[in-house]
Amino acid sequence: MADRVTVIGWDGSPLTAAARSALGAATLVAGAAHHLALPEVPPPAERIRLGSVALAARRIAGHRGTAVVLADGDPGFFGVVRTLRAPEFGLEVEVVPAVSAVAAAFARAGMPWDDAQVVVAHRRTLRRAVNVCRAHTKVAVLTSPGAGPAELGLLMEGVHRTFVVCEELGTDRERVSVLTSDKAVDHTWRDPNVVIVIGGSVSAPSDDSGWISGRDPGTGPRGWALPAEAYGGGLGEGESELLRAAQLARLGPRVGDLVWDIGCGSGAFSTEAARAGAAVLAVDRDLDACARTDAAARQRGVQLQIVRGTAPHVLENLPEPDVVRVGGGGVAVVSAVADRRPQRIVTHAATRDTAELVGRDLTEHGYHVECALVQSVQLDTRAWTETERSVAFLLSGVLPDRRP
Repeated sequence: MADRVTVIGWDGSPLTAAARSALGAATLVAGAAHHLALPEVPPPAERIRLGSVALAARRIAGHRGTAVVLADGDPGFFGVVRTLRAPEFGLEVEVVPAVSAVAAAFARAGMPWDDAQVVVAHRRTLRRAVNVCRAHTKVAVLTSPGAGPAELGLLMEGVHRTFVVCEELGTDRERVSVLTSDKAVDHTWRDPNVVIVIGGSVSAPSDDSGWISGRDPGTGPRGWALPAEAYGGGLGEGESELLRAAQLARLGPRVGDLVWDIGCGSGAFSTEAARAGAAVLAVDRDLDACARTDAAARQRGVQLQIVRGTAPHVLENLPEPDVVRVGGGGVAVVSAVADRRPQRIVTHAATRDTAELVGRDLTEHGYHVECALVQSVQLDTRAWTETERSVAFLLSGVLPDRRP
């Protein structure tokens, strides 16, 4: 019974001495068709066309001999190593890596990638991959059939980005194309490919070379629910610090989510949801509110898409949300949002009657509803006198049958 498997990464360059040695001794070789056609694969070896990695792992575990798995790039980076190391197969895995497809793509583009987000797009994860592209200025997307550059471009309607599409890296058919996201829809792309997605407002470059990959979590002011002064003062109804903090806590926006902020006002909530790494659609009918939201996002260095229009009608053509804050519009807007079935909805009401109407509507839509009376009193600590008071009913709805 095989208890050891060597996983060899291949990036189109000649195999290393260690890889050739392992492959030459193999009695079973698993890989894609182009891997199995390599001249270094021993003719007598049993060959497995790699489709399901789990199925191949079971066959390897039952094989009497020396097994090798060939994979593109670095097999430990979104690759086969994770599956092969699963406890149920009982395999000891040795890895001979090659240059990952992401590293190769950024090399072809001549760009650093320590500040990039990296996501995998399958049919089931495509929407979340698009949300990451909406929220971040530099993203590498490892695509798959049915979730490639054309599908990415189609779902990014209304958001301008530049695509660097790297097809069949490391082969004789390698091709690198640079185009805008809307043009990617008009092309037929060869698999496999990697898409580098670039765009949005970028902070000024720093002399600091960085200390963590992806977006530095330490940028911007520390804390959440920043004071009104951080947004130029004059926050509207429903934008108090305490209420905003409670709304953020109940929605829990995160990377891969699409957040709707309906009635975005000053942009305080939108900006802070974007600081959590979520993609945000900020909606308001007021031109000044849209301008303030755009300014707040730029000041904090986050990405937002601003949609000017009146809810609920403007919501009809917006992409599917994960969580929604309704900052204005009342029961009619909450009902229209609930029709779209986001996993969580949060809103507020000034009176108990309105709170009861909103809560009843959410319950009728199948949401589990919670309501709390939130009161905030600001004090001047020099004299311990009250300077400001706000009271609101905070309502939140959670859809039990939708995965968070």
